[in-house]
Amino acid sequence: MILGLSSGLTHNTPEEWAKRLADIGARAVVFPVDSNAPEDVIAAYEKAAKDNDLMIAEVGVWRNTLSADPEEREACIRYAIDQLRLADRLHARCCVNVLGTPCGPRWDGGYRGNFSPEVYKDAIAMIQHIIDSAAPVNTKYSIESMPWMIPTGPDDYLKLIEDIDRPGFGVHLDVVNMITSPQRYFFNDDFLRECFDKLGGRICSCHLKDINLRQEYTFMLEECACGKGTLDIELYAKLASAEDPDMPMIIEHLGSDEEYLESLTYVQKRLGI
Repeated sequence: MILGLSSGLTHNTPEEWAKRLADIGARAVVFPVDSNAPEDVIAAYEKAAKDNDLMIAEVGVWRNTLSADPEEREACIRYAIDQLRLADRLHARCCVNVLGTPCGPRWDGGYRGNFSPEVYKDAIAMIQHIIDSAAPVNTKYSIESMPWMIPTGPDDYLKLIEDIDRPGFGVHLDVVNMITSPQRYFFNDDFLRECFDKLGGRICSCHLKDINLRQEYTFMLEECACGKGTLDIELYAKLASAEDPDMPMIIEHLGSDEEYLESLTYVQKRLGI
């Protein structure tokens, strides 16, 4: 597996961006500019990544492609198509979004309607449209697993794969986002094996973080930095490497350059890499 960061860290030029990440051993990256950037800027970051042997693991979408507002939904879908085309140009491992929701004010929020047959049907058609419009050959479109919207687990993901029925669709694995019960939390080693057993052969990229049980009522879990929780990180890395020796594992959701550097160094030492 190949460690990387979701943050581009503080930098002034594409060359500085790539060199700084390469120097600290972050060999997988999230592309730091989007499809709306000028062509020369995109090309400069693309070249800097190649020159420094950085794998472009992900191109993000992070827009509500299921918005209840028709104009917003259309704009978000257009953006997703453009991002997927960018990911294909860059030979990124995946272009990733979450499913989105038409059910409330928070675009990635938890609502009962997220699990309705109508939302699921719209989601399948939306993803098929994005993939068919962009026609990727060098990357996959993927949906990040989430605690409160599909896919909440590997079985949900298998159903998505079957119903979308497109070779341009792949799996983005965020195990922590799917740890939503005492069983998955306390036996996260078993859950990790289940994820890779069921989704093996389709996984494009993984997120790496940790999870901790708060000692309060009721059952409350919190995402945290690697080493601050109970996730079996060694097993996660072993399974990811067995799936693909070049599997990107992206450290995310930290607040500063210093926190990203600290987390990367911690994982490198813990895994002996």
